[in-house]
Amino acid sequence: MPRTARKVSSTGIYHVIARGINRQKIFLDDNDCHRYLIALEQIIREEGSVLLGYCLMVTHLHLLINACSVEILSRMMKRLGISYASWFNWKYERNGHLFQGRFRSECVEDDSYLLTAIRYIHKNPVKAGLVRRAEQYRWSSCRTYYGGKDYLPGLIDTELVLSLFDKKRSDAIERFRKFMKEDSDDLCLKGYPTKRLKDNEVREELIKLLGNRSIGELQKLNRVEMNSILNRAKQIKGCSLRQLVRITGIGYNIVYRA
Repeated sequence: MPRTARKVSSTGIYHVIARGINRQKIFLDDNDCHRYLIALEQIIREEGSVLLGYCLMVTHLHLLINACSVEILSRMMKRLGISYASWFNWKYERNGHLFQGRFRSECVEDDSYLLTAIRYIHKNPVKAGLVRRAEQYRWSSCRTYYGGKDYLPGLIDTELVLSLFDKKRSDAIERFRKFMKEDSDDLCLKGYPTKRLKDNEVREELIKLLGNRSIGELQKLNRVEMNSILNRAKQIKGCSLRQLVRITGIGYNIVYRA
């Protein structure tokens, strides 16, 4: 089946998500994140594009890019994927693909959706339960938008987004902070994530993974067996980490790292 052509953004701005193959972890430590940003900064600069925001999660990443054209975006993401995957495979002595198929992208056509996208990206770690506030997460551009320094000078261009709040930078940052604190149910990339399962549906799937044993048996397994079950459970479409923590009674960090 031929690939569907990517939609072209009239503004040149795209929200991009790339995921590890089979939900594999693509960032195992801080050094991995730093290495990705180094490659990203170089390729963005060489391609004449602008990075408006980012968030690096363990199994996937979000980028907000002004790439001018969809062709430049595709070339840039291909270069970035090859560069990082080659380094990652060398570091961890592995072979094969790291990212799952084609990256996903959506067009950002107006200022309203630009703000929705940047808030959605920055709030990913909050929704995952990793931090309570977006600015606490180390590997996103939120701190830069709040006036802090990014890891690589010039990596992020905050001017476009902040100019939508106020001409004066200090006032714009303050208004952006308030915008980030608003209660929101932002949803980007239509059709992603998949529809959430109800708790009873997740319980049924867990029982199947346990060979029809009760969920309480999960905590009695040794760590290797428990991690294997939890890892498979995290791949259930529509199941969240918070649901697994709530249903199994197992700590968030254990479920997250499994």
